[in-house]
Amino acid sequence: MSQASVIVVGNEKGGAGKSTIAIHTAVALLHAGAKVAVLDLDLRQQTLGHFFANRAQWLSANSAEAPMPHVHPVSSDGAALAKATDGEALARFEEAFGECTEDADFVLIDTPGADTAISRAAHGLADLIVTPMNDSFVDFDMLGVVDPVTLELKRHSLYSETVWESRKARAARDRKMIDWVVLRNRLAPTEARNRKRLDERVEALSRKVGFRVGPGLRDRVIYRELFPFGLTVADLSTGVRPVAMSLQHVAARQELRALMTSLGLSGFSDGEQIAAE
Repeated sequence: MSQASVIVVGNEKGGAGKSTIAIHTAVALLHAGAKVAVLDLDLRQQTLGHFFANRAQWLSANSAEAPMPHVHPVSSDGAALAKATDGEALARFEEAFGECTEDADFVLIDTPGADTAISRAAHGLADLIVTPMNDSFVDFDMLGVVDPVTLELKRHSLYSETVWESRKARAARDRKMIDWVVLRNRLAPTEARNRKRLDERVEALSRKVGFRVGPGLRDRVIYRELFPFGLTVADLSTGVRPVAMSLQHVAARQELRALMTSLGLSGFSDGEQIAAE
């Protein structure tokens, strides 16, 4: 097996922005010259797979060039596999993962917003787990439980337990610690009392269960605007420009650089290399 770095984007709550983070991380790595393989474990929705299929079609139709990852479908019929036994799903995942690691610098795995056998297996293989969360106590509930009267942090919650078990198993098996980064995603543009409360609980939980906190991506129109083409702000150039350029694109590029730095993937900028720290 190669020494590919495995990045798992996970959160058992849907709508936290996992696929958006996975897409932008993969494309940023590609533009830095890395060989990237992607696995989409959301067997029903397949957002990551659809994005890169759109990308291939748009580039071909417009005679344009942009780097592509190695896409490894876990199954040709994801919906059917989602109904299969855990044993069958795990066997298909292990086969696809083995193919991914043969010739890749990074394997990026997007997981579903639910607790599944293959999602847990992927977490156990990770070098880096990336957990986006929206600016809300609704999202925080998957990580930690707060007292309903005082809002003080009481204990860690379901998804934190999944990551905790994965880290223990990985340390016992490979003597290696999984890095865990929680991204504050889709932040509201203005400060609010609720955000301050949430900030304090996130920081308290990070000290308790051992994750780092980083900036995610804001809810920008440009991210949604480019998705149907299978493109990101990192792709935009004189030859790849499906939408009109604006100052928003500059801000989005800076945001993507900050994201990559927070993940420990240093040196992201147009034409520069990214390497795992």
